[in-house]
Amino acid sequence: MQRIADVTRRIVIALIGAMTAVHASLAPAATPNAAQRAARDAARDAARATVPQYKIVTASERGTYIQIGRDLARFIAPLAGIKLDVLPSAGSAENVRRLRYEPGVKLAMVQSDVYQAFLDQAAAGNVEAGNVIRPLRVITPLYNEEIYFVVRADSPMEFVHDIRGARINTGPIGSGTALTTTTLYRLMFDAPIRDQDASFLSNEEALAKLVTDKSVDVVAIIAGQPAKVLTDMKPESRQFIKLLKVDPDNPATHAALGTYFPATVRAANYPNLLSIDMQALAVRAYLVTYDFNLGATKQHLVRLMRELCRNFSVLEASGHPKWREVSLSLPDLGKGWLYYDPTAREIRACAAARSAPASQPKACSQQERVLGLCG
Repeated sequence: MQRIADVTRRIVIALIGAMTAVHASLAPAATPNAAQRAARDAARDAARATVPQYKIVTASERGTYIQIGRDLARFIAPLAGIKLDVLPSAGSAENVRRLRYEPGVKLAMVQSDVYQAFLDQAAAGNVEAGNVIRPLRVITPLYNEEIYFVVRADSPMEFVHDIRGARINTGPIGSGTALTTTTLYRLMFDAPIRDQDASFLSNEEALAKLVTDKSVDVVAIIAGQPAKVLTDMKPESRQFIKLLKVDPDNPATHAALGTYFPATVRAANYPNLLSIDMQALAVRAYLVTYDFNLGATKQHLVRLMRELCRNFSVLEASGHPKWREVSLSLPDLGKGWLYYDPTAREIRACAAARSAPASQPKACSQQERVLGLCG
């Protein structure tokens, strides 16, 4: 009897152990403690940290540069494994400085005349200009930005060369617009804008003064068409403002064309302001970087340009219309200008592949047809 009791007791103990194990497996998992939560959060942060965060400096919120930057951030950077923050700025002159000195800024949109102005100042002996511009490198030319001169609708001025001696808003200090406006004026008239005739307001502030207190006669605006600040104009705007056109035969225009480019402002882009296309001047926009030597940074910038080339049709179809004017070529640059070698090699290789003619299928011989080898 004792023996039977011992066996029974062992069976009961085994059953209790099995039931306990089953119960434990069905019980809810224990709430993670602080150490486990910290480990989980650290793993998540580490995963996020593997995606590099770069910055690109552009221009005003209503300009073309910032839209181009947003297109890169939306369509291209994720394919290259980069998070690209698009930052507004006062314009090209500020962008040059921020690219040179601000941590995290890897790319900048810069007008050609601003870049050249820094090089000219450096060549003339300005040490600060040299320190700023010499380490910078061009990634690629982009497109031409149109230069607009806005006046009151009742102004006697009709052409750009009529602005001589007028009160001109050149754009904010440090902006590419201010540099372009003052440079263009000096080229056209062989003299600077008089201090008492120059103002440095934003486009919006200057346009308001143009039509209200009339303390400004001309507002200079530089933006790739269609420029938001102008496309936002209502149909009744023609009662208050107009755009000045360029006379290609005027000597002042000839003087400007040594630095700037002829352009056409299309009426289709500004139906509330123009009835027909208008001749204008333009300045070229460039994508610029620093002469980075860190392997990871070079690799990421190369990858960004590779994806830009591979997915260029996406930008043309879904990005700002100015992408349709970008050729992704690397023409010769002016004296003192340098391309960034790692991305230049990538762009040239990709551009060559894009332009290579499609290979023709090999002709199928009679014997191959007989053997069923012609697919």
